[in-house]
Amino acid sequence: MFDVDLYLRKLGYTGSREPSLALLNELQKRHMMAIPFDNSLNADAERGFDVLLEVDIDDDTVFRAVIEGGRGGVCYELNGLFRRLLTELGFEVKVLAAAVIQVNGTFGPELEHIFNCVELDGERYLVDVGLAGPSYLEPLRITDEIQEQHGCQYRLVEEDGYQVLQRRAKGGDWSASYRFKDQYREISDWQKLVPDIANFPLEQVLIGTRIHSRAFDNGQMVLIGKRYLRVEDGVEEIKVLTSPSTFKQVVRQILTPDA
Repeated sequence: MFDVDLYLRKLGYTGSREPSLALLNELQKRHMMAIPFDNSLNADAERGFDVLLEVDIDDDTVFRAVIEGGRGGVCYELNGLFRRLLTELGFEVKVLAAAVIQVNGTFGPELEHIFNCVELDGERYLVDVGLAGPSYLEPLRITDEIQEQHGCQYRLVEEDGYQVLQRRAKGGDWSASYRFKDQYREISDWQKLVPDIANFPLEQVLIGTRIHSRAFDNGQMVLIGKRYLRVEDGVEEIKVLTSPSTFKQVVRQILTPDA
């Protein structure tokens, strides 16, 4: 069964539970450090976009697998659990949907990614613990101002009716992470738009590719196939892991934080 106390122990958090921006910041970062993104169970290319429609999770089942069982998860699992945790703690949480930037520079289906928005003290924050990355480790305020976290900059740019989240590492250019419409969603929306998702060209997305990522105190490790990106204090290093032993070592480092 879903257990707030056990969840917070998993995140290593023992402080005040009073809803605040400080608590929200700490919980998102701790979540991304403690629980990896791992699409191993969802990377079967034959399933296609079926994996994008499983957003109506059973909290207790996913809790047992992720929090108690120790595996990672994907956006609808991780953000679904985190939404439940924040709600239990008294935060006002809404659902958003995004289209993630693809390998060819276009955006995926509009409901490809599910994440959260928290309304707090008159401000709204993007809260996302389920994007492989590189991603923001702490919530981002919905504003047109540039925001900086751990050496990386983030901004929201309006384009064609969408809010486009852009990111810039040290010495780099702005690049899109995903785009979303600034409208709250219901979980039932995913089932209503099955045809729109199913008709999107499968070859344009990374379905079938293993993706693993996890944050650390001042950065993030992201492994897509054998392409390994490490961000530390805003500095990016990209490698292609050709050595099987090195590849296994990186996977183990990402998926078993305490190893």
